[in-house]
Amino acid sequence: MSEIKDLPAVLLLEDGTVFHGKAAGKIGTTTGEICFNTGMTGYQEIFTDPSYFGQLLVATNAHIGNYGIKRSEVESHSIKIAGLICKNFTEKYSRQKADESIQEYFEEEGLVGISNVDTRAIVRHIRDKGAMNAIISSEIHDIEELKRRLEAVPPMEGLELASQVSTKESYVYGDPHARFRVAAMDYGIKQNILQCLADRGCYVKIFPAKTSIEELRAFNPTGYFLSNGPGDPASMDYAIATAKAILEEDKPLFGICLGHQLLALAADVPTHKMHHGHRGINHPVKNLVTGHSEITSQNHGFEVNRAVIEQKADEIEITHVNLNDNTVEGLRLKNKKAFSVQYHPEASPGPHDARYLFDEFIKLMQN
Repeated sequence: MSEIKDLPAVLLLEDGTVFHGKAAGKIGTTTGEICFNTGMTGYQEIFTDPSYFGQLLVATNAHIGNYGIKRSEVESHSIKIAGLICKNFTEKYSRQKADESIQEYFEEEGLVGISNVDTRAIVRHIRDKGAMNAIISSEIHDIEELKRRLEAVPPMEGLELASQVSTKESYVYGDPHARFRVAAMDYGIKQNILQCLADRGCYVKIFPAKTSIEELRAFNPTGYFLSNGPGDPASMDYAIATAKAILEEDKPLFGICLGHQLLALAADVPTHKMHHGHRGINHPVKNLVTGHSEITSQNHGFEVNRAVIEQKADEIEITHVNLNDNTVEGLRLKNKKAFSVQYHPEASPGPHDARYLFDEFIKLMQN
């Protein structure tokens, strides 16, 4: 087992705030938009979630790495976060089924991190000042040099990132003889979404982000799926056009997270950047159709415009709202077989409260 390097590291925020800590993972420098996740478990799933591409993750749980790394517990083929910020970076792990330590994992994946910082203070700062770019370095300690490097990092707003994490070639998942054929747009799709669809009798073909509608039609799908992913949805003109073309097909369409935002944009509902986003596994959401509440897993920094949806009440229905801040968590197009949610029903934040959404998609395809 490798030893964590006892070297100093620096975290510099865009507004000039500095935190000093210790190096974690690879020795180096990394940049991105800083964000925080409040989940107490599931750090490996978070690291490999493509929706975090381009972001520096602050883990609010005090211990990261304490149950090690198991290679099968991933949402994609590699780490997608740009860097990790944590309190205790725990190399020694307690789980017998783990394959390796978090330090070994980060060194193999080339991920730079910082530990031994006051994560509570960092999270309070982000909640007060909002999401912003930041830089972590365990090799450069000159603050002025770090500031110069940070100035070159583009803001997340207006950034198109989905095509960078999307598959380069189409591939299939599930039983070829399954009843339903789903054409899934990969903007950063998570592994468990595919599993949830396959478990319900779907044969899924996953397409690159910029696939044409003609190629999608050639698969002869029963329904379409718009995946989660990173970046600003408003910058994805190609994906909005694809969503509009899919709506013209008038076949069942289900969107999750970024897919939810793209469906809204295809229906002429704008999106905008949130102050600091929703990221965690305990967000309460109310289903306005059933009156039931769900505990959900979330990871997004953009939201759809509620006021515009309410103006379009004849065309669009708000189906879910966040009980913390009343933002839109789900919508349905009244004249189409299309619906979406902002959160992650495939995740397992403890309960499986939101898995029924996949069943709703199946019912639409049955009809």
